[in-house]
Amino acid sequence: MINIAFLDEHKLVSDAMVNLLSDVSDLKVVFVTNDKTILHEKLSNNMVHILLLNMHDVSIKTLNLIVKLNISYPKIKVLIYSFLDTEDVILKSIKAGAKGFLGKDSDKNDLIEAIYTLRNGHDYYSKSITHLLLNRYINNLKTNDLSQNVDLNNLSDRQIEILKMWGNSNTNQEIADHLFISVRTVESHKNHMMQKLNLKNTVDLVKFAIKNNIIEI
Repeated sequence: MINIAFLDEHKLVSDAMVNLLSDVSDLKVVFVTNDKTILHEKLSNNMVHILLLNMHDVSIKTLNLIVKLNISYPKIKVLIYSFLDTEDVILKSIKAGAKGFLGKDSDKNDLIEAIYTLRNGHDYYSKSITHLLLNRYINNLKTNDLSQNVDLNNLSDRQIEILKMWGNSNTNQEIADHLFISVRTVESHKNHMMQKLNLKNTVDLVKFAIKNNIIEI
């Protein structure tokens, strides 16, 4: 069971998010609050694995909250969801210690995938954010060598196939339908690839695919 908590100033939004997770058997929402003072009390008295935080601004106060949460509760992973999904906001959130970021284009499947990914020890970014970070990375690589000395034998043929499809903008559902497997199996393959390659998040996984000519840029 993965225990989840929410910090959100808008009750309608947090109620909707809780409802999205209500039919997932191994996810449990242990509390929802809009008060940062109460948040610390509840985190001290409840076992929480993932804290979902609705970021309404990128002020020093908000970023410091993320920093303090990481210091006070190092085992809790902070997952941001926000309509403020510009590069500046995302990079500042990551620097403050957020382990995942869901932008305004995210849906229920992204939310669930993000929770499982963070619980498995990896960072998660929704597709538009992944593309934004990759574009920044690719621009920085224009004058550099893309070669990478990594043994692709670490990956199975099925994992390379999934990585190629996912890197070419297929969703988990589209990959699952094409390969006649479940979405959960696709997610599992991606997590296993990151573990095998010692990568931190899906952005690094796509970087690996670019460097090894698994996908084209």
